[in-house]
Amino acid sequence: MSFAEGRLENRAQLDKRIDWLLEQNQQRLGVTCKQGSDIPGSFAELLQNAQAKYGQRCVVLVDEYDKPILDNITEPETARAMREGLRNLYSVIKGQDAHIRFAFLTGVSKFSKVSIFSGLNNLNDITIGADYSSICGYTDADVDTVFAPELPGLDRQQIRDWYNGYNWTGQGVYNPFDLLLLFDKREFRAYWFETGTPTFLVDWLMQRGYFTPNLSRQYSSLELLSAFDKGKTVKNDLFDTFFSKISLCVVQTKIKSDRLLADP
Repeated sequence: MSFAEGRLENRAQLDKRIDWLLEQNQQRLGVTCKQGSDIPGSFAELLQNAQAKYGQRCVVLVDEYDKPILDNITEPETARAMREGLRNLYSVIKGQDAHIRFAFLTGVSKFSKVSIFSGLNNLNDITIGADYSSICGYTDADVDTVFAPELPGLDRQQIRDWYNGYNWTGQGVYNPFDLLLLFDKREFRAYWFETGTPTFLVDWLMQRGYFTPNLSRQYSSLELLSAFDKGKTVKNDLFDTFFSKISLCVVQTKIKSDRLLADP
């Protein structure tokens, strides 16, 4: 299921979207669930019926798992309601463990297991795991082999200087969409800023009047990285902790790109 499409502005809209996603999966898998169940009941029954029909445990894939929260991050009460609604859905993954082979959730933020994933204590965060560092980008080998026909006429070192800037504590990777745009337009530009601007971060910084150059001088400890949202409110410490450890990476990338563009 994916929360990438559209913007949900309240809990009722979120619950309606979840119901629709569950119905879509029922149709796609060819299973029928009882009408009138609540969201946890419908999700659990979907998993059970799918395993019963196909004889295999389910794989749960969720894209943009945190988007309903981030779309409302400047509205604390709405963001909190969205968090509770998503928790209502994701808690089923723990309860239906016997019917699930594995679950894979992707998103922008690092919400802790005690907030949005309350009760789901068997998650393995692979965001900055060295073993998985190259799954979300192109490696140098990919560029030199798969994209070899696209390289003539482009300076190879310049490609590396512009776009080989992602590293999740393992092998460095190029931004995929940046390279595709470069190969299509044949022009070096800051495509990552044009296509990947985190609106929620920009809105938050503007709301607080934050002096963005200060972000490049901030550091986060390992304790802070693991402490997000533990008993904190959406309005205050939750925001501060979240943005100091996650969005800082995005801003630093943009600051770096500005400096690159300014170089003669």
